[in-house]
Amino acid sequence: MRKYLVIGNPIGHSLSPLIHNHWMKKYHLVDSVYEKRKIEEKDLKNIIEEIRKEEVVGVNVTVPFKKLIIPFLDKLDFSAEETQSVNTLFKVNNKIVGYNTDRAGFGDTIREIYPRSNDSIMPLPLEGKYIFILGAGGVTSSIISALKSEGADNIILSNRTKEKVNELKKQFPELEVLDWGKRPSISNIVINTTSVGLIKDEELKIDFSDYDKNFHKNFLFYDLIYNPKETLFLKKARLRGNKTMNGKMMFLNQAKYAFNIWTNIMPEIDNDVIKLLD
Repeated sequence: MRKYLVIGNPIGHSLSPLIHNHWMKKYHLVDSVYEKRKIEEKDLKNIIEEIRKEEVVGVNVTVPFKKLIIPFLDKLDFSAEETQSVNTLFKVNNKIVGYNTDRAGFGDTIREIYPRSNDSIMPLPLEGKYIFILGAGGVTSSIISALKSEGADNIILSNRTKEKVNELKKQFPELEVLDWGKRPSISNIVINTTSVGLIKDEELKIDFSDYDKNFHKNFLFYDLIYNPKETLFLKKARLRGNKTMNGKMMFLNQAKYAFNIWTNIMPEIDNDVIKLLD
């Protein structure tokens, strides 16, 4: 049996097994199974050894291990090197390689909302827009990198602790940083990359009440959380009349690219797989 895993802590909320096992069945990978495993930081070395011994074929990495896993790897692909964040592991030519599919997964979703023009003279779709990111965890560097590739030049970041912000500032010196609890006077896109909202009615205590539909109806509130499908952060935005999006399509897109790395099959994101998350 070919075993695949998603590792994290917490991990109970993850729907990765639901999606990957669906694709494995659809593409007749009858000898394959995908499971989730809650681990501690001390277990990371053992996970790598399981891949090296081919006891596990491929691994997805989620919070809080996307950066912590890097010292145990033999090699990083381009996106993982750029973002210093890893969410997918696979053995290639006897080397354990870390990949980042979050960047491409988020980039796909943002291009659905802000498509590029076919006219090469036109600016990229996010040029001139103000983007406010809440949180500085393992996925945040992937989000920033994807936004920049679409022309974002005004990215503002806020996080509870300074240490992670300082790490991101080294990677992206042009970032503007605000103390936690403060926010810009205007933001075209607000993105929650924190885990606040995984628990029902858990609230980000930042006031956006003046972002009402009369002035901000076209502004987007984006929560990377996909389970539950509407956090309180998104519910309040919807009731104000703002546009909202959860992390469902980013989750499916990043999963698609991970599945392709492991199996050389690019799975289809069709209605059947989308419904699995509803």
